Order: sequence, then C-alpha cells, then structure tokens
Amino acid sequence: MKGHVQQGEIRTARCMIDDRHTFLERLKSISREYSTNIICFNADMLAGRVHAELAVRLARRSWMGECAIANTFEMEALLYAAGSRQCNVASRFGINDGENHLFICCNPGGNERVWAALSPFLEYVDTERFEITDQNKRERLIDLFSITPLELGSLDTGTTITDLILERVALLQVLR
Repeated sequence: MKGHVQQGEIRTARCMIDDRHTFLERLKSISREYSTNIICFNADMLAGRVHAELAVRLARRSWMGECAIANTFEMEALLYAAGSRQCNVASRFGINDGENHLFICCNPGGNERVWAALSPFLEYVDTERFEITDQNKRERLIDLFSITPLELGSLDTGTTITDLILERVALLQVLR
C-alpha cells in the first residue's frame, strides 16, 4: 500500500498567488509539519464541493488499493477531479498564478492547527460562492468536460450538469 489516507475535510478559500512554486513549497512544509496531505482544487473548474469530495474519495480508494497512477496523493486527487489520466490536464485543476478560488482538502481532517497554518495565505469564504451559480461557469464546465448536446438533452429528466461531471470523474476508476 502506498500509504494510509484518512477521511479529509474540505473548506473553501480564495487567495492571490504571486509565485506558484513558492506557494506549493509552503503547502508542502505545512503538510510535513502536521503529517497531512493538502490538496488545492481550482473551484472555477469544479462542479461544486461534491466534485472535490468525490475526487478525494476515489483518489483515497486508488491510493489505498495500490492502483494509483500518480506519485502523490495530491496529484491522484487532481487526476480524479479532471477525470483524466494525464497529469498535464490535472494540473490545471490545481492552483495558478494570480487570483485563485479554491476547495482545499486536508487529509486527515479535523486538525485546526493545519487550517490556522494555512490562514496567512488564504481567505476562507462561503462555500456557496463556488457552486454552479452562473451561466459562464456552466458553459465553461460543459466545454471542459466535453458534455454533448445529447447529454444536455437528458437534463430535462432531472439529471444536472453536476451529475454528468461526477459521472465522468467516476468513470476514471473504471478506465484505469
């Protein structure tokens, strides 16, 4: 087994990143200090908190079952978020230089000291901000996840854009 990964906790935040490499080094330092994994998902690329939760859950399953693609748990979670086996695609689902809207997951969760250590770099915000609330995000996600007109036609039957995206994320498990 590559490593034991416990249940995580996800919060929402925003931050300004001047240097992606420096920011990632800070995260790695905090991760080591508190023996945790910290995953930063680009909330603008996700269909809400449920998308981040599913990506982490499936990454945990892969990691614990020794069938992970990535060398780190963090990248494995980003691969699931992207619904892709390609690290260059998955990396877009992480942080970027400039303003970032994030779903941040800490595994294991429940350690307030980790969140306090992250707080100088982040502004924690209301979760609702990062759900699919506007047409621009909806259209971006349709394009990003290659949702077809036929699939969009199924939305009349109670299926949502989020459901279609979560299906793609879950399919990565099958396509391994």
